Amino acid sequence: MTQHVIQLSGGLGSFGAALRVAEKHGTSSMTLLIADTKAEDEDLWRFADDISRLLKVPLTKVTDGRTPWELFKDKRFLGNDRITPCTKYLKQIPCRKWMKEHASIGDSVVYIGIEKTSRDRARIPAIARNWKPWRVQFPLCAKRMPELTKEESKARLMDLSRWYGIEPPRLYGWGYEHNNCGGLCVRAGQAQWKLTLEVQPERFAYAEAEEQSIRELLGKPVSMLRQRRNRVAYPLPLSELRRQYEAAAAAASLSELHEDQK
Repeated sequence: MTQHVIQLSGGLGSFGAALRVAEKHGTSSMTLLIADTKAEDEDLWRFADDISRLLKVPLTKVTDGRTPWELFKDKRFLGNDRITPCTKYLKQIPCRKWMKEHASIGDSVVYIGIEKTSRDRARIPAIARNWKPWRVQFPLCAKRMPELTKEESKARLMDLSRWYGIEPPRLYGWGYEHNNCGGLCVRAGQAQWKLTLEVQPERFAYAEAEEQSIRELLGKPVSMLRQRRNRVAYPLPLSELRRQYEAAAAAASLSELHEDQK
C-alpha cells in the first residue's frame, strides 16, 4: 500500500494539499509530517491540530530541538533571505530522517502544498530535487487547478478552511503571506519585518535582541536584511530598521499635526 506523506507546514497550502490527497486516496495510509522549529506561532499548532481532527490522522512531529537563533549561534552564521540553515537543519533534515526510517522509497509519495501561482510554481523543480529519491507531487498545481495570484489563492484556501469549520491561522489575518516562524522568518523582507513591528512588537524586540547577540558573538556587522544606497547593498540590522520606521512615523505624525493646525 502506498504511503501518502503530507509535508504539513501549518500553512494554508499544505492544508489544501492534505484535503486533495484525502479526497483522492483516503486517509488510511496518510501521514501528516510536521517539523517543530520551536519558533512557530502558537496558533499554528491549533490549526495543525484542527486539520488532524478533521482528517482523523494524528500529527507526526519531528524536531531538531533547537530554535533558529540557537542554530545560528551553533553554526556561527546568521540566516538571511539568501541562505537559510534553519530550513535545512530544523525542517529538511528531521523530515528526511523520519522518511528514511518510516517511508519506503518505492511505496511512498511526498506531497507539498505549493500553490498554483507563477512565483510558487517556479520552486517546484528545486523542491522535487531536494526530496529525491522519494516521489514528490504538488496537488494544488494539478492541470485542472486554475492559476491564481497569491492573494486569490490565499482567499480561496481561507474560505475552504472556514467551510470545513476551521478558522485559518491568525497570521494571515494580520497580513502575513505565510504562517511560519511566528512572523520572524529570516527570509522575510523589510515589509514583513515592519508588519511584525506593527502587530507583534514584542516578537520584533525579541528578534532584534537575538540578532544583536549574534552580531556581538561573531564580532561582525551581520544582518538578516540589506538596504541599497547608490546600488550598493549594506547590512540593515533590525535595530536600524526600527529606528527608520519610528523616525518616519514621527515625521508623518508631525506633518498631520501641522495640517490640522492650518
